[in-house]
Amino acid sequence: MTPAFAADAEAIPLHLVRAEALEDWLDSRSASDRAWLDSLGFRAAAGALHPLPGNGGAAPGFVAGIGSPQDRLRDRFVAARAAALLPGGTYRLVTDLKGDDLDEAALGWLLADYRFDRYRDMGDRHVRITAPGGVDAVRLQAIAQGECLTRDLINTPASDMGPDALEAAARDVAQAHGASVEVIEGDALLAANFAMIHAVGRASDKAPRLIDMRWGDTGPTLTLVGKGVCFDTGGLDIKPAASMGLMKKDMGGAATVLGLAQTIMALGLPVQLRVLIPAVENAIDGSAFRPGDILTARNGLTVEINNTDAEGRLVLADALALASEDKPDLILSMATLTGAARVAVGPDIAPFFSTSDHMAAALSVAGDTVRDPVWRLPFHEPYETMLDPGIADLDNAPKGGFGGAITAALFLRRFTSGTYIHFDIYGWQPSSAPARPKGGVGQGARAILAALPEVLGY
Repeated sequence: MTPAFAADAEAIPLHLVRAEALEDWLDSRSASDRAWLDSLGFRAAAGALHPLPGNGGAAPGFVAGIGSPQDRLRDRFVAARAAALLPGGTYRLVTDLKGDDLDEAALGWLLADYRFDRYRDMGDRHVRITAPGGVDAVRLQAIAQGECLTRDLINTPASDMGPDALEAAARDVAQAHGASVEVIEGDALLAANFAMIHAVGRASDKAPRLIDMRWGDTGPTLTLVGKGVCFDTGGLDIKPAASMGLMKKDMGGAATVLGLAQTIMALGLPVQLRVLIPAVENAIDGSAFRPGDILTARNGLTVEINNTDAEGRLVLADALALASEDKPDLILSMATLTGAARVAVGPDIAPFFSTSDHMAAALSVAGDTVRDPVWRLPFHEPYETMLDPGIADLDNAPKGGFGGAITAALFLRRFTSGTYIHFDIYGWQPSSAPARPKGGVGQGARAILAALPEVLGY
């Protein structure tokens, strides 16, 4: 789908009312409206929705409560709650919201119209809004379209989203925006010195590959690296069924950087963008890499494999080493990397690591501003010793179970130079929420987009 604001001049008014402004709003209404809403007990609570009385039985619009300031902090995109309850049609938001609050309301409505209907007819009911005055409609539409691309990619099962299909999706994005794409596939990875990407993906009948997209020729240099494990069985250290059920989303990092890249290009931001996606399936057959194997990464570091289910950091390591060779102003990776990150912050927050305090602060402020929650975790230096296996330079799966997100981030940092930020995302909405149906979801991309001018100085 392509979310966009509607252009219907006959849009139905939808009044968004803050609880703390209820009395002032009621004072602006007719006596019949006030009596009607009093009879319904309307207090502008978050999620409350009622039709307004009309002449001759025709409703002139609806009123939706968006709660108190505390309600709006607890319930992101609360204005979009009404989208699930209203009849299909085109609406016009009537509200005193301004600035970032108005942007959130409008974006929430764009995202609320998302549906993943590739495998099921979900009907033609759509609830759309016209662009409210005071918002940058082009920017919000580009953000929504990038997010919906991310959701579509994550939601697609591995039967239709293997490394080849992920490459095709990247090529579609590139073609739409005049970017170039180069792909190294199969045994050619060995000749090109990407032994770890090859090792993780060689057991699948869908060949592993490294996707390399470039766009822009002026401005600061930004390289996005996304984990593209299209399905993760765990390899020979096979996952139990309960842990394997959601592994179609293990390419969520790749999906998120592709959605973010699409938005950056659509907005024509003044950056030189590179996107690197190691795309593999971690499968099982006689050629699968084994516990105890030692692999040599692109930058020459050797890695002892103590768990084949810690494969994402292996493919990212080769891609990060390549990214570092260009010495970009910023390398940023995104990956569904560790369960430890989810234990630390839950599914709703995107934890990140940064070698730059300035960039970390900018991301935190941006995340709060655009309601895309992020949280900084530390590159805790004393944990570096946990990565030392004894017979190789690095251990891919330190024992003990403590600080798993941190040790994974420290592992990745060994393959970078310059400024580096790493996001350990979940990429999945466990239950439906306003503007976020259950299923694949982008995390961190809107915070990154909002922080880029400060982070890159353009």
